[in-house]
Amino acid sequence: MKAFIGSVVCVVALLSVVCTAGPPVLSVTTILQEPYTMTQGSELEGYCIDLLAEIAKRLDFKYTVHLVKDGKYGQQDESGNWLGMIGEVVRGEAELAVASLTLTATREQGVEMSTPFMQTGIGFILSRELASEESHSLSFLFPFSTEMWVGILLAFLLTGLCIYLVSRISPCEWADPETDEHSFTLLHSFWYITGALTLQGAGPHPKGLSGRVISAVWWVFAVVVLACYFSNFNAMLRSDSKHVSVNNFEELAKQDVIDYGTVEGGSTFNFFKNSKNPTYRRIYQHMERKKSCVASVEEGNRRTQEGNYAFIGEAASLDLAVARYCNLIRSSELIAMRGYSIAAPLGFPMMKNITVAILQLSESGELAFLQSKWWASSCLPEGGQTPHALQPHLLRGLFLLLALGLGLGLLMAILELASKARSQAKDQKKSCCSVLLAELSQRFGWRGENAGTETSEKSKA
Repeated sequence: MKAFIGSVVCVVALLSVVCTAGPPVLSVTTILQEPYTMTQGSELEGYCIDLLAEIAKRLDFKYTVHLVKDGKYGQQDESGNWLGMIGEVVRGEAELAVASLTLTATREQGVEMSTPFMQTGIGFILSRELASEESHSLSFLFPFSTEMWVGILLAFLLTGLCIYLVSRISPCEWADPETDEHSFTLLHSFWYITGALTLQGAGPHPKGLSGRVISAVWWVFAVVVLACYFSNFNAMLRSDSKHVSVNNFEELAKQDVIDYGTVEGGSTFNFFKNSKNPTYRRIYQHMERKKSCVASVEEGNRRTQEGNYAFIGEAASLDLAVARYCNLIRSSELIAMRGYSIAAPLGFPMMKNITVAILQLSESGELAFLQSKWWASSCLPEGGQTPHALQPHLLRGLFLLLALGLGLGLLMAILELASKARSQAKDQKKSCCSVLLAELSQRFGWRGENAGTETSEKSKA
């Protein structure tokens, strides 16, 4: 009986402890690296600290954060023992390692790794002083897009044709087709509007109101287009955006002018060390021969800023350096895409829930928000964003104005000719249409039956 009562008391005590126990407290190890983990007085802040807080809020656990003792991420020594944050997790000194830990096959064998919370790749950064503008023989065409140039060409052809037609139709330009010399041939019409594009008048100028309307509209079109061209061309010349003289790893490996290296013993270093690619092997051999590797990312950024050095690292860290230091620029090529994950001991019961929480944060856009928060750039190009080629829709109103002017000029020329034909029809007591057709045939050199009869009669007389 006493044994039964004792058992009941023990069970009740255990249940009371379980019921009154709060959420578990996890020990978390991390490493100082901007902007993942940084010190703010006696507190820690950064991307990984915010990420840890969001995961703890979703999974309802508490945590304590400490910095890794040896200041390393996690690699094995010669005897196979783990160092850094991975070593602390393996030895049970921490339940979680939350930092920019690259997910690798070797680390996956020693600890459990969550789904990546950030994707990145390997690239390199250079000083802007080592950058050079990319020259191009047709760079003067870059201020306008291809569609814009096609639109200007079509406007040029239509305007030249309209000037020619108006000068033929309007009586003010060509009163008597048989005796007057016609100034506005098709060739001269295009020469005249070409003079407007160069802001130089090419005479003779239109005499009639219809021709002057088209001429004025074309001059407005030409002045606005030229102003937009020179403005965009000047902005492109002054733009701070430059093309890196060494654009990819193959070019980096082939040259000997710029020294380069990465963090010694890190995952990027091991990638080049274990790679079978000839280019990447050449890069590793160069780093070993020149002893050009650095001890930390901060040292790599510092050496890059100082001069003739290219720092190879993971794109997320490189992008932060470019955002912080405006004299740095990153290569466009990224290789060996990988992800950053959270590490935990093998068989850790909460790892599945942590992976689900990371996926939920990604799907809700919280991870993207955190990245935009901690990777905000302080390097803005002078005068705003880098200019782009001008698109035709931006000058839609100008093209419509030109089309309206061309149509109005043609209509006025026809009305001028119709007015003259009407007065001649009254004098000659003929129909207005027949006189109008006769005028058009004379002006455009048409040789119909009526025109041939009139010509033979005039020759007999």
